[in-house]
Amino acid sequence: MPSAARRTGGHSPPLNTTHLYLRDLSYNFDEAARREKRFMAKPVLICVDDDAEVLRAVERDLRRRYAEKFRVLRAGSGQTALALFKELKLRGDAVALLLVDQRMPQMSGVEFIKHAMDFYPEAKRALLTAYADTDAAIKAINEAAIHHYLLKPWHPPEENLYPVLDDLLEEWMANFRPPFEGIRVIGNRWSAKSHETKDFLARNHVPYQWFDVEARTQDAETGKLIDALNEDETKRLPIVIFPNGERLHEPSNSEIANRVGLQTRPENQFYDLAIIGGGPAGLAAAVYGASEGLSTVMIERTAPGGQAGMSSRIENYLGFPSGLSGGDLARRAVIQARRFGVEMLAPQEATQLRVEDMYRVLKLRDESEISCHAVLLAMGVEWRKLDVPGMERLYGAGVYYGAAMTEALSCKDEEVFVVGGANSAGQAAMHFAKYARRVVMLVRGDALEQGMSQYLVEQIKSTPNIKVELNSSVAEVHGDERLEAVSVHCAVSGETNRVPASYLFIFIGAQPHTRWLGETIERDERGFILTGRELLRDGRTRPRGWQLEREPYLLETNVPGVFAVGDVRKNSIKRVASGVGEGSIAVSFIHQYLARVV
Repeated sequence: MPSAARRTGGHSPPLNTTHLYLRDLSYNFDEAARREKRFMAKPVLICVDDDAEVLRAVERDLRRRYAEKFRVLRAGSGQTALALFKELKLRGDAVALLLVDQRMPQMSGVEFIKHAMDFYPEAKRALLTAYADTDAAIKAINEAAIHHYLLKPWHPPEENLYPVLDDLLEEWMANFRPPFEGIRVIGNRWSAKSHETKDFLARNHVPYQWFDVEARTQDAETGKLIDALNEDETKRLPIVIFPNGERLHEPSNSEIANRVGLQTRPENQFYDLAIIGGGPAGLAAAVYGASEGLSTVMIERTAPGGQAGMSSRIENYLGFPSGLSGGDLARRAVIQARRFGVEMLAPQEATQLRVEDMYRVLKLRDESEISCHAVLLAMGVEWRKLDVPGMERLYGAGVYYGAAMTEALSCKDEEVFVVGGANSAGQAAMHFAKYARRVVMLVRGDALEQGMSQYLVEQIKSTPNIKVELNSSVAEVHGDERLEAVSVHCAVSGETNRVPASYLFIFIGAQPHTRWLGETIERDERGFILTGRELLRDGRTRPRGWQLEREPYLLETNVPGVFAVGDVRKNSIKRVASGVGEGSIAVSFIHQYLARVV
């Protein structure tokens, strides 16, 4: 199974000052290049080949397609390219792509890429191979973390070269962190409210720069920024500062959303399809519904992507042999959905569902209402709360649910504890291991294999700074203003030991967010929504309140025209691919329902 491409935070920030630049979810490749040109030199594409004729051909094709947005440089050997790298690094230039021939004397393409990752680990890496080298190229996905390999000859480039490179460069631009002026957030890293603000901006791919008030004496930039504020302002953290100088103190997510241009209010009062939840299942349904002509609105409480969007790396998603982050998956899906005209409200929340004849009416958090023919419930699940002493007091002050992508940079050289034994916990541990001195996984079971994919188990076991403690659980967390220690209970020995800790990240269980549905939608004792044949349990011949002659469709609830997909549905398969599949399948049943009532 391919190993994850190495990820770092780019240039190391000053002490306790984290620079986190993320792209808007409506990010467009052409628009991206235009915006970045204002702030820095064009990023670089480097082609390396010892065959001069091939090298000229590669350079020619790259320039023809990408010269407007990138600089194209070439090198006739791996050694020459490494020397070029050193110059580019000293000048602070960015390298977006390496296109390297495999068969070069003295240094093969794979060997060169391994060295190149020390200089530019974020650069996209593509290998040029002959047909006979494909086995070596596939092996290189693991050894050198290449993102793609291309067979020579690649002509015509419009079919065999550009589509691959377009995709790689679009992903690189979406994660690129150039120095530029944007939103600045001043807060305290041990503040729950500061964490909430950072997490909201990050998950919505809004660029921001983070300044920790605790670093004001160690970091000159932070000190100057805080000194420019009034004394009263520093008592109302976090402060969100916009490029024009406007400031928000202790803002709500809705206030930030309105200021940065995220849509929170519907444009219409009626839609064919309303989707509640923006995880993989909801996004898939939005794409398929809108592409097939349904006027579609998606309502998401926080940010599109759901729990999957918070994953640092998904490596078993079909079609991505080198894996992709949950943020990348969400970004691509959102762009696709908007292309088909999906209206996205985030942050926004549905608080009530009622039935009025053939219409389904949703009440939103701001008391407004929308009506529709069909509703798709795709709210996903939330992390189950860890009910031990100290948790509520220290949440956001060293104790977090999820948040691997938001807080990882703050954990540099620290010891991090991760609670959980499923894929989400494993992916987070791998991500933290890039920054933390040591990652300790506390797993209740007696083997990682019980709840985790095998590829991830193998990666964890081969990562030297990850320690797995089986049969272990958190008994208590300690600290006054921030997390200072964790009491760990061992089920085998019966002992409970208190160990120092600064960060505790929890990835356990799942609980559905369905209480707002009241008695309208039938659910099991844990709150998961019943659909299809599940509604006919206990000898029933029809669901509660069901008045139609037909049985509910496969993904339909006890209310005709209201469907449920993804993790919120009882007995669903907790995988990204299955959520995507259910979302797309549900649209077929929605069409069947609409054909009968519209």
